[in-house]
Parts: sequence; C-alpha cells; structure tokens
Amino acid sequence: MRAILASALFFHVVHGHIGAFTKGMYCRNGTEPGVENQNTNDAVQPLYNLTKSDWWMHHSNKCDEFPPLPGDFLEVPARGSFTVELAGNRALTSFSYGGRYVTAWGDGKNHPDDYSITNLGGEPNPSGSGCIPDPNLHAQNETMAAGTVFAISYESDIKQVTEENLVVFTVKYHTPFKLLATYDVPDLPECPPGGCHCVWGWVPNHCGQPNMYMFPHRCIVTGATSTTQLAPAKAPVWCEDDQSRCVTGPKQMIYWNQLDGNNVVTEGLQLDGDWKSPGYNQKMGFNDGAQHDIFLPPAPTSSSDPTTTTSLAVNPPTEPAPTSTSQSTDAPTEAPTSIAETVSSSVTTVTVTMTETVSYCPTSTTQTPSPSVLLLEQEWKEPWSQPPQALSKSLTKAQHLRRGPSFRV
Repeated sequence: MRAILASALFFHVVHGHIGAFTKGMYCRNGTEPGVENQNTNDAVQPLYNLTKSDWWMHHSNKCDEFPPLPGDFLEVPARGSFTVELAGNRALTSFSYGGRYVTAWGDGKNHPDDYSITNLGGEPNPSGSGCIPDPNLHAQNETMAAGTVFAISYESDIKQVTEENLVVFTVKYHTPFKLLATYDVPDLPECPPGGCHCVWGWVPNHCGQPNMYMFPHRCIVTGATSTTQLAPAKAPVWCEDDQSRCVTGPKQMIYWNQLDGNNVVTEGLQLDGDWKSPGYNQKMGFNDGAQHDIFLPPAPTSSSDPTTTTSLAVNPPTEPAPTSTSQSTDAPTEAPTSIAETVSSSVTTVTVTMTETVSYCPTSTTQTPSPSVLLLEQEWKEPWSQPPQALSKSLTKAQHLRRGPSFRV
C-alpha cells in the first residue's frame, strides 16, 4: 500500500512546482467540494498568460473559492518571524499523512545540502536545461533562487483586496529552495476581527516558462502593539542597472506576463545577458527581510507648551475731565447715550499671548495703564469692533488696571 501511495505521489510532483503551505491557506484540501484531498497540488499551479480575472488570487482553478476553515489562520508575529513549508504537493508537508513523507526538500526526496546543477546527488536531469530538475526551483543553485515574498492586506473579505492595499511586508532572498522558509516581520498593526489576507508570491528567474505565483492565505498579526497603518502600495520598477530608479516605500507584488493586469512590463536584457526576468530581489528594488518602509508617516504633533491668548480692552491716557460743578456757559453738548459710545473712539484692543497666567494688580483708578508693560506679542486694533456688552465688561476691567497687567514668564 505504501508503495502504491508513493507511486501516486511521484506522479503528482514530477516536474512539479512550488507553493507555500500553511494552516491558513486557501484550497488546502483541494478544489473538490466536500472532499479533503491530502494529495493535492492545486495550490502550486503557476500563473501564465491569463486574464486578471483568472490569475488574481489564483482563481484559475477556483482556489480562492475554498477558504480555510473558520479559526484557521497563518499567524504573523509583529517584529518576529514565521515559517512556512514550500513544497510541490500537500502530501509532502506536515499537513498530510502525519508528515511521514516529509524531508528537508519540497519534493519529498533527499538531496545534498549544496544541491546544484553541478551536484545533483545522483538525480537525473532529463531536460538538460542546465537547472535543478526536481523540485522545479527554476534555479541552478540556492544563490540563483529568485526570491519569494508575503504581502498583506488589512481586508477580511478576499474580494476587497486590491493591488494598492496588498503590500509586500517581507522578502526572502534565495528562495524557494528547501522545504522550510522563515520570513521576518516588521512592526505590523493588528488585523481587523475577521483577520487579514496574506499572499505568497514568486517570480522564477528563467529555467522554464516565464510565469509567476500568487497564492492567498488568511492570516492574523499576533503581538501587535503599533497602530500605524500601511501606506498604499506602488508598483515596483526595474532598476537593476540604476538603483536610484528603485521604488522606495510600500510596494505591490509583481504582476507580469499575463494577458492583462500587469504592473510590470519588461523588454531588453538584464546584466547577465539573458532577457529580463523581474523578481523579488534588487532587480526590482526589493530588500531582503522585513520591509520597514511600508507605513504611513506619523501625524504632526502640536507643541507640548500650550499658550493662552487674552484680549484686554485698555483705555489709553486722556486729558482729565473738568471738576467744576458750575454750569458751563458754552452751548451744551449732547450727552452720550451709552457707555459704549464714550469709549468707541478711544479704546484700543490689546491681544496678549502668554504661556503663564496673567495676574492683575488693581489699585486706584487715578492712574492709567502703560502699554509698555505688555512685554509679549501685541496686536492693536482700531476702531473698536466689539458689541456694547463686551465693551462694558472691558471698560470695567480697564478701570481697575492701575499699572496694567504683570506677567510671570
């Protein structure tokens, strides 16, 4: 029975590709409703020359229609790291058959630690492509592996995930290679109650069809303490020959060689003389490890020293009124109808800005205030423009200012 199963597994993974297997992945059980297929490779199918309606979120074989079970998430620890299994079939991971077919490699076989085209460890190379034959890593050795990523969207509904809100947050150079790959995480904020979506991506570097991989996982951020949100993602650009052209800040995944929806279009040759093949590496401006430049800038903060603005109505010096009680022989002048009219042409508004309290020193009303004591910012406004009620209060306050306000600074 074991021999029959092994033979069936071999049929599925020969010349197979690679995908990221996690607890929170879509179509982990395959794409047949009501069936748990422990020997499925639906998640590892490459995407090439497809319409966006098919390649987006791996809809080409309906994987996006088979979400993980409720409560199953890929856990992404803020400021930490997480490990996934990069394999060609679920049967070759810890998620099937109790892990009995697991090895250090994604094809379930044993290979030298320095597995390469020059050290195949007895593995035949029927294609003669000059690249490692199995698993299909699209590389000659580990250093030539193009790199893989995870991107995150803070949308719980997969249908609400877009290119702009799906941000690459971690890059792993020289992958895929062995089964286990560990990704570093920046200081991500917490996901909404329904979780986030994390998407694994890979663009191989030659050694076969120029395809790409995009596969969704439902995820949550654990241990989050930051509340700083991610900024919208921008499309990366080719910058192998000029690093100053690299896009900085949050970047989109690479969408390439499809019928529509591409955000990267290449032409010409790369520095090694082969045709351009974008990847999650310096050719497209992706740095290795956690991406720390993906967040919105901090909001501007106000000064920690509050200021107080006080407006004082001060009656400037005037000639004292005559004190004689005898009736004037001159023609009588019309008496003012209100106190506001008395000061309407002579009261000046003083605006004082200070960081400490203002203490008033009222004494007798025979002295007039001196504007020279106003040591801070002053703004004189004429003519008087306040309503009569404010004028009455201001005048009363002005009458009690003998020397004017004193300031503690």
